[in-house]
Amino acid sequence: MLERVESLMREYVKELSNDEIYKLFEALPHGKRLRAKLVLKIAGESDDAVRLAAIIEMIHAASLLHDDVIDDAMVRRGVASLNATEGSKQAVMMGDILYSKGFEELVGFERRIAKAVASAVTQLSIGEMMDVRLSKSFQPDSDAYMQMVYQKTAALIEATASSAAMLAGKEAHIYGVYGRNLGIAFQIVDDILDITQSSEQLGKPAMHDYEEGKTTLPYIYLYEVLDEDGKRRLKSLHGKKLSIDEKEWIKSQMQECGALQKAYLYARELGDEAVSLMRGAGEDSLAEIVTAMIERDF
Repeated sequence: MLERVESLMREYVKELSNDEIYKLFEALPHGKRLRAKLVLKIAGESDDAVRLAAIIEMIHAASLLHDDVIDDAMVRRGVASLNATEGSKQAVMMGDILYSKGFEELVGFERRIAKAVASAVTQLSIGEMMDVRLSKSFQPDSDAYMQMVYQKTAALIEATASSAAMLAGKEAHIYGVYGRNLGIAFQIVDDILDITQSSEQLGKPAMHDYEEGKTTLPYIYLYEVLDEDGKRRLKSLHGKKLSIDEKEWIKSQMQECGALQKAYLYARELGDEAVSLMRGAGEDSLAEIVTAMIERDF
């Protein structure tokens, strides 16, 4: 069924009657298509479900294009990002085109479905702004970080699950909680893997988050238990290119104090709640998505 989603996304872009736009779209990496998979598993394989999945994936692709420009990211999913190959202006405009086309098609759905997705995109944009603000200096506020993660990452996954449930006549709230937990846990696991995995496994430089100014949950947990000298050293490394020794110091400190394990356990707690909700609804395949995501590596 993902093939139908991919085909429809291409159709939508072809409708724009611009060969350059279509060429740029075809060059974008596809990723896991998590959101499309959620729609199809929740709402089945109807034409409307395929349409909703394609629209949400186009919106997600647009957000990634903007994200790469904001972060000056040269790599996306192991290949050169569009802003690296075509420039930031092209990447921003391509993102705008995908957003606009996605919304053009979204208005064909009933109001509550369209509003759920559109509201999530508003939250996503606010989350991106928060991420930029929080990255200006070391930020040990876990509440602020988790709010940003919800808005930037989890809100769209939450809306994906709840809107698919609306389409299928299922209980939207339950599926929304599932999507919210999945989104937050997904990001926390990403935060952990950025620290524990190699550049080859990640498809981007290891510990790149901290180098570009992101104070993710493991760093916040580490900061909370370090002595004053350790706190000063950790803050001094924020937003700078890290040496091998500096990376090893951070990793060893996190292992010693259990910061990585604490972050993982929080992600696991959220995941367990999502699994329980889906088991209760008889949605074993959705429960398995959470389990695979929590236990993944690259």
